[in-house]
Amino acid sequence: MKLEVIKLDGSAGGNIELSDAVFGIEPRKECLADVVRWQLAKRQAGTHSVKGRSDVSRTTKKLYRQKGTGNARHGAKTANIFIGGGIVFGPTPRSHEFKINKKVRQLALKSLLSIKLKENNIIVCEDLNIKDGKTKSLLESLNKLNLSSALFVDAGTDCENFRNACSNLYKIDVLPVVGLNIYDGLRHEKIVLTKSAVASIQERLLG
Repeated sequence: MKLEVIKLDGSAGGNIELSDAVFGIEPRKECLADVVRWQLAKRQAGTHSVKGRSDVSRTTKKLYRQKGTGNARHGAKTANIFIGGGIVFGPTPRSHEFKINKKVRQLALKSLLSIKLKENNIIVCEDLNIKDGKTKSLLESLNKLNLSSALFVDAGTDCENFRNACSNLYKIDVLPVVGLNIYDGLRHEKIVLTKSAVASIQERLLG
């Protein structure tokens, strides 16, 4: 399928051919959900921790005589039923990451791109080159394109000015093509791909 290419100033930049195997598949929403859960679990710090019975410092002297009081037998105040005692089966530092197949991640990315294209939320831009890193000038260009929530994806390394200009804009972000992911794609209304990003994505997903 063909899609019109635009420039940041709003002018036309020709057409580009998009692969149906990447941008035109039947979406698998369950794959999108799986990958989002995987991304969020992977970013968890996992530093939660509590003190167990062996970690607290309390007296181990027997509290009272063993028989004749009518109370349970206790040998230390480190027991979990006492205030200041150790926690039983509490959280310990661990990784929340789990494994997800590479093919599922690729299918989820194809599904994301296909959904966005079907909703007319994929835009192909010629490049992200701007003269300076001024937010004001970039905002004028975005208003011309009617973009208020967009994820820009570029395969080049010469978009430093663009990255600086959009750093203060709400819901306007830029990622390298290797950093394109499901979570950020779903958080933004539009996905703006440069021509080089389209070529790189198609090469990556078609293998």
